Amino acid sequence: MALQVASAAEWSVDSPNSELRLTVRLADPAGNLSYSVEQGVQGQRKTVLGEAALGLILEGLDFAHLLKFEAVTAQTGMEENYTLAHGKKRECRNSGNQITLKFRNPNGAQLELEARAYNDGVAWRYRVIGGAPKSLRLNSEATGFALPEGARFWAAPSDKASTYSPGYETYYQPEMDLKAVAPLGLGWSFPFLFRTGDSRSWALITEANVTGAFCGTRLSSAATNGQFTVSFPDPAEGNGQGDSQPSSNLPWEMPWRVVILGNSLATIVESTLVTDLSAPSAVTDTSWVKPGRVAWSWWSDAPSPKSAAAQRKFIDLAKVMGWEYVLVDANWTIMEDGNIHDVLNYAKEKGVGVLLWYNSGGPHNVVTEKPRDSLTSGPVREFELKMLKEWGVKGIKVDFFQSDKQEVIELYRAMLKDSAAHQIMINFHGCTLPRGWERTYPHLMSMEAVRGEECYIFDPKYPEAAPVQNTIIPFTRNAVGPMDYTPVGLSDNRYPHLTTSAHELALAVLFETGWLHFADKPESYLQLPPEPKQFLKEVPTAWDEVRFVDGYPGQFAILARRKGQTWYVAGVNGENRPREAVVPTSKWLANARYQVTTISDGETPRSLRSKTVNLEGPQELKVPMLPRGGFVIILKPLL
Repeated sequence: MALQVASAAEWSVDSPNSELRLTVRLADPAGNLSYSVEQGVQGQRKTVLGEAALGLILEGLDFAHLLKFEAVTAQTGMEENYTLAHGKKRECRNSGNQITLKFRNPNGAQLELEARAYNDGVAWRYRVIGGAPKSLRLNSEATGFALPEGARFWAAPSDKASTYSPGYETYYQPEMDLKAVAPLGLGWSFPFLFRTGDSRSWALITEANVTGAFCGTRLSSAATNGQFTVSFPDPAEGNGQGDSQPSSNLPWEMPWRVVILGNSLATIVESTLVTDLSAPSAVTDTSWVKPGRVAWSWWSDAPSPKSAAAQRKFIDLAKVMGWEYVLVDANWTIMEDGNIHDVLNYAKEKGVGVLLWYNSGGPHNVVTEKPRDSLTSGPVREFELKMLKEWGVKGIKVDFFQSDKQEVIELYRAMLKDSAAHQIMINFHGCTLPRGWERTYPHLMSMEAVRGEECYIFDPKYPEAAPVQNTIIPFTRNAVGPMDYTPVGLSDNRYPHLTTSAHELALAVLFETGWLHFADKPESYLQLPPEPKQFLKEVPTAWDEVRFVDGYPGQFAILARRKGQTWYVAGVNGENRPREAVVPTSKWLANARYQVTTISDGETPRSLRSKTVNLEGPQELKVPMLPRGGFVIILKPLL
């Protein structure tokens, strides 16, 4: 049953399976809103999020105190089915229950709180609907999150503003207790993972369906009085441009506050709740939206985007490997040998699509790489996208946003809308976190918002940190949307990697993205042994299903992904000691015969071992991993 009314000041909504309950309370006579979240069946429920505040403080309007209840409506059995062009799952289905509570403040202004419970989590959002000035500014949001005693959490500190930040590129801090404080003093970025003290419940806190009517938010640096609270962007972001507090005309519908919640990490990995809560596709014809693999030159040869000859080598790589695209990165407008039309013509001859890099530009951005200021202003953006369509360009990578303020969120959304009109796919870099936009705009192929393999160029600490981070982000950052990590760097850059070659191969499956940018130079891939090379030729970038196999953030991670009837299992070891991976295929394999190819660590970190056998029905597979090692298993059904 969706609606449980305990008294005039308490309302609950249950998940369809009755295992999650979100309860909203209105204190009397203070008129303060609060909520809590419980997990478990009737008689065995435990509190996963304790009593925490709800409400808003707007300029001249208080929706956090002295509220009066007006009405409640309930909607049970909400069902929705939709298809994603790319992501962790193609066919998505959600089922939930909802209550909508209406309150009035002492000024007579009205606030609605929409609260939902699904089998894999709960969510709520605010809506200011009337009885107030037409335009309002939000001073603060009272929403809190009260983690239970003994909880441990994994989170990335929100970054300081600089020429290139913030961009969600700090390291995840593993398994902290509730006394931990964000080291940079600017809060903890979403998504925020925690487990209860008994490790029987896992939850991921984030937000969804953030539109141009709001900013991106985060959690406070510390749990004051036991609660983390929602915080706005740092005023210094975006070179100090724009307002940290959002504003809007009425009615004002705000983003969803989302808690993905289950008994294991499987719920976190497999949930589509962020896209479930986001607006349906605004693009009617998606036949031009093509996920794919991308040859990328910048990581191995930074000046190469200014060279038509260098780009031809990567186009040839894409052709040989069967990859769909080549990305020409920064400064392609000032090529020193040839020009971009030489590259486009050569790629067309080879049947390889071209993606082009852009600087986001605008007053918030002082990065000089070209082209810049071509996508910020509406009329200029329209001209540029029309031109790219005429050139036959398939998509763009847009970089350097450095802000979560409302005006920059509006810029993202404008770019998404306009690029869709010209059938140009898009990838954001130096950017914010995915918040379900890939459902609304299916041509959004990926977003960075992660400390990825480019940091082998910039950060001497990265080689030591990367193996551990690679076991955390499948359960945090990548659990909420596509992630352009630019993996599979098999050779060394400025700071040599400590991960094994098998670990690097595994990232092509472990991490999900609509465009899979391979970081390394052509020789690194063309000289691979037959089995790993064939794997890179065939690895999908849009999946039908994902399953959690095993793992613990900070130690190891093993996931299985399905494309058609073929399953890919990838695992990585984040620790500096050997580990044996156990893959119980009976949990998700049909009772059929499979050809099983395993690519794993060889005798040395930079060597690979491959074997192919037939599997007679589901069995338990065991794969040894070296320190910081990994593996890939490909299971193809036999006729």
